[in-house]
Amino acid sequence: MGFVEKEFEIKDEKVLDFLVKKVGFNLREAKRAIDRGRVSVNGKRVTQKSQKATGKLKCIMFEPNGYGLKPIFETTHFAIFDKPSGVAIHPKKLANTKSLLDDVRALWGNDANLVHRLDKETSGLVMASKNKFAESILKRAFQDKDIKKSYLALVKGRLDKEMTIKKPIAVNKDENIKVKVIIHPEGKESVTIVKPIKIFDNYTLVECDLLTGRQHQIRVHLFSIGHPIVGDPLYGVDNDFADRYLNKLVTEKERIEKTGANRLMLHSYKLEFEFMNNKYIIKSDSFFEVLKNFIN
Repeated sequence: MGFVEKEFEIKDEKVLDFLVKKVGFNLREAKRAIDRGRVSVNGKRVTQKSQKATGKLKCIMFEPNGYGLKPIFETTHFAIFDKPSGVAIHPKKLANTKSLLDDVRALWGNDANLVHRLDKETSGLVMASKNKFAESILKRAFQDKDIKKSYLALVKGRLDKEMTIKKPIAVNKDENIKVKVIIHPEGKESVTIVKPIKIFDNYTLVECDLLTGRQHQIRVHLFSIGHPIVGDPLYGVDNDFADRYLNKLVTEKERIEKTGANRLMLHSYKLEFEFMNNKYIIKSDSFFEVLKNFIN
């Protein structure tokens, strides 16, 4: 379900105490809900944590109701999911949408969280922490690039040599489609190592290792060398098509005709990292079945 708005009756009580005692938040969650403007009384936003109130209290809160996905690997502190393409990582605010976070919270409670992001259309490995201790360590590890991420992608054209793409990536400020990033000399340093694995007629399966972690990095880098990812509705197509796709106006048939597939052929394939003196190498081979069905 994701984020929903619920209504309560409050009578001459501190809002912060009410959120903890009656709504079910812990103290940290209650403070965050107020700070993020998710609590109002009689139509007015609550801004002071010590505020007393009487009347109708409305609160935007998260209620897990996910896809029923289970981890493919887990320890006491973290778990790894093999996310299908089309599954969102986080719910949209006040939208009745499912997400992987719903499943994570349903399994391990509100202290559990996802520690990195993956595009909705990208399939593969996603890591979740089960507690705040693990979340802090793992998020920092991702930020410091201590966790190595490898992806598989099916690209258009024949690519027969390993290459390192070093092209800075910037936010697109000039076009209407802000979600698309661009290669720009004033952008942030971005490095992707691309290794061809197998050529299928006019397609190539490649493995991509990220040395940086920019938004849409693999997608825009591969497009920039003339090998867009099969099924990509943003890079390798004109802006009119991309805009129509983002507004959900593109049919599946039209997408296949324009991009070559009904999904983005990009997969989070491998995670390599250390946690509490243990080394982990987690792989997901589920993309090979998708690839087999596509090629055949």
